[in-house]
Amino acid sequence: MITVSINGESRQFPQAISVAVLIDELGLTGKRIALERNGEIVPRSMFAAQQLADGDKLEVVVAVGGG
Repeated sequence: MITVSINGESRQFPQAISVAVLIDELGLTGKRIALERNGEIVPRSMFAAQQLADGDKLEVVVAVGGG
């Protein structure tokens, strides 16, 4: 079991997951997002390769268009 903080809210997962799986679980697949893990930006090209670990702190920002 791992616990990660997402935008200040704790979430638990039964095992380590990739950033790509997390994005899918959050319903953000296909949206324009920026993700920071422990203070460092994770490039979209690395989402599938980056495995989350217990205690990670994530900030997820969704780009919103408007006028």
